[in-house]
Amino acid sequence: MEGLDDVLSGGFDRGRVYLLEGSPGTGKTTIALQFLQSGASQGERCLYITLSETDDELRASAISHDWDLAGISIYELVPPESLLDDEQQQSLLYSSDLELGETTKRIFEAFEATNPERVVVDSLSEIRLLAQNSLRYRRQILALKHYFAKRNATVLMLDDLTTDANDKTVHSVAHGVIRLEELAPEYGAERRRMRVIKYRGRRFRGGYHDLAIETGGVRVYPRLVSAEHRNSFDRTVISTGQTTFDALLGGGIERSSSVLILGPAGTGKSITALTFIRSAIGRGEKAAMFVFDEELGLLIERAKALGIDLQSFVDAGSLVLEQIDAAEMTPGQFSARVRACVEQYGARTVVIDSLNGYQASMPGEHALVLHIHELLQYLNRQGATTFLTVAQHGLVGDMRTPVDVTYLADTVILLRYFEALGRVRRAISVVKKRTGAHEDTIREYRINEEGLTLGDPLHNFQGVLRGVPTMLDTGKLMTSAEPG
Repeated sequence: MEGLDDVLSGGFDRGRVYLLEGSPGTGKTTIALQFLQSGASQGERCLYITLSETDDELRASAISHDWDLAGISIYELVPPESLLDDEQQQSLLYSSDLELGETTKRIFEAFEATNPERVVVDSLSEIRLLAQNSLRYRRQILALKHYFAKRNATVLMLDDLTTDANDKTVHSVAHGVIRLEELAPEYGAERRRMRVIKYRGRRFRGGYHDLAIETGGVRVYPRLVSAEHRNSFDRTVISTGQTTFDALLGGGIERSSSVLILGPAGTGKSITALTFIRSAIGRGEKAAMFVFDEELGLLIERAKALGIDLQSFVDAGSLVLEQIDAAEMTPGQFSARVRACVEQYGARTVVIDSLNGYQASMPGEHALVLHIHELLQYLNRQGATTFLTVAQHGLVGDMRTPVDVTYLADTVILLRYFEALGRVRRAISVVKKRTGAHEDTIREYRINEEGLTLGDPLHNFQGVLRGVPTMLDTGKLMTSAEPG
């Protein structure tokens, strides 16, 4: 498992005992089977000892993932018939004492029969119930650990936490502990994540990491750490393809910077971002656009009417255009998709439209800011220029932004409505640019079949940014501006 190996900084040390714990449905059995399959593919002997699932259930689970369990021995440990016979039940000696000793003996017998190099014990909850108290349970686990250690077997013990979720007995015994969790949001599919609680002598990747159970197994999405990804590149200034737009931006946008496009609904945030995509593809570069809020077919038709043929870009292999469902995709999965577009596809312009949709996949605003910070830092260090759109609440006057990330972006472009001569018009301005000078003017712009077109600076207006301007002179208005 590539993602899990990344989190563990290499995988499991051979000859050690590990604990994989989590409530039912978090993916423990699937990960365990993948662990054994990896060993079987390398010619290692593998054994799955099951105390909770039947052989048929395990094989059905494997079939659902299109797996072949060849090379993996499955030992289904069930209570001996004599212990289930009413005539054999004893009153002076608890049946659990007999069952615990018999269970341990049969685990050893199954091991001796196959002499495996990789072992899975599923699950510890059954042993904990038989032990009845923490002391006996700890002694039993220590006995198993010492037995497996003498035979240099790598052991993965599963615990479904159904008997005592607060029992940390095995934590101190195991060489490493991995916790799996399942979260149920109010809307959308369940979310799963993992965390390495302990790993002796190994510096692992801490924190929570998203995971998903897919056909083919569990896939882990390591938490993105931007500091681990650094590339060298030229920080050149790239043009928008429009003289007036370049003038507003002080010559253009610096490569590997981040641009935030702010404005209320309908001001043309997506079209502004598409302008940068068109200019990037025109330079012979590749681009990627992730759409949260709009159906792709509608976006393609709308852009085509404005002179931007997205479908032709996609067909030519210059653009990756993806629809993202925030209710189904976790932040870790999204980060992995962005990384794939940059590292494998070679995208140098990345558009996220919009941050409002991205926020829907986040557990909270604080987490969103941290995710965006790491993602922007990663993209900047890869030489990719990033464009984020954010829809503000309201149309005119004071408007609220659902989450403030303006301090993270290198450049902030502000779009506004304003009224003049009885018509609704649009204005654009650059309110921040870290990488150089820019115009401090406000320009009117229009959106038509030619795309985004900027006019001259509005020198004779006051209050445009508030949406309620005072007009001193109509001479600088764009006479061909169309409402829309």
